[in-house]
Amino acid sequence: MPYYYGYGFDWTYLVIVLPCIILSLWASSSVNSTFKKYSKVHSSRRITGAEAAQRVLSANGVRNVRIERVSGNLTDHYDPKSNVIRLSDDVYASTSVAAIGVACHEAGHAVQYAEHYGPIKLRAAIIPITNLGSKLAMPLILIGILLSYLGNFSYAIVYLGIACFGLSLVFQLVTLPVEFNASRRAMGAIEAGNILSEEERRGAGRTLRAAAMTYVAATAVSLAQLLRLIVLFGGRRRND
Repeated sequence: MPYYYGYGFDWTYLVIVLPCIILSLWASSSVNSTFKKYSKVHSSRRITGAEAAQRVLSANGVRNVRIERVSGNLTDHYDPKSNVIRLSDDVYASTSVAAIGVACHEAGHAVQYAEHYGPIKLRAAIIPITNLGSKLAMPLILIGILLSYLGNFSYAIVYLGIACFGLSLVFQLVTLPVEFNASRRAMGAIEAGNILSEEERRGAGRTLRAAAMTYVAATAVSLAQLLRLIVLFGGRRRND
C-alpha cells in the first residue's frame, strides 16, 4: 500500500506553506493599518468616496452604475451582475484619502467591465469552474488515498484532485492584473480629475498598494499549497 504523509502539520507545511501564510497575515495587517492611517487624512476638497467614484465613472463615460452603501469593514466591491458599486461605511461618505482611493479602485472595476477589459472578462468566465474545482480538490485527493489498495487507479484520482486545486491558482493569477489595472485606473483618474492634491495622492496610492499586496499574498499561498500537494503525492508514485 502506498504511504502518504497526510495533509497535516509536517515539514512541507513548515517550509513551503507557512512562510506564505505569514506573508498573507502581514499583508492583511498592513492593509488595515494603512487604511486606518490614511482614513485620518482628509481631502482638502472634501470629496466623499461616493462622489469620487461617480467622478471616475463620469470621466470614462460609464453610466447606469449605481453607487450604494454596504455594511462592514473594507467590504467594498463592484457587483457586475447588478451593475452596482458597493462602498462600506468607512468609504461611502468619508472624505479621507484612503476612502477616495478605495472608492476609485472599485469604480475602476466598473470601467473595466464597461470597456470589456480582457482579464476581468476571463476572471468572470472561470469563476464557476474554479469554484467547482476548489470544492472537489480535497475530496478527490482523500478518495484517492482511501482507494490506494486498488493500486495505480488511486493515483489518477489524487492527480485529478491536485489539478482541481490548481484551478484556484489560475484564478489568483488572473485576478492579479485585474486588481493592479483597477488601481492604475483609479490613480490616473484621481490625478486627471484633480480629486486629490499631490500629497494626498501619495496616501491614496499607499493604501491601494497595501491592498494589492493581499492579492499577491493570496496567490503565493495558493502556489505554495499546490507545490505542497505535488511534493506530498507526486513523489509517492516513484517510491512505491
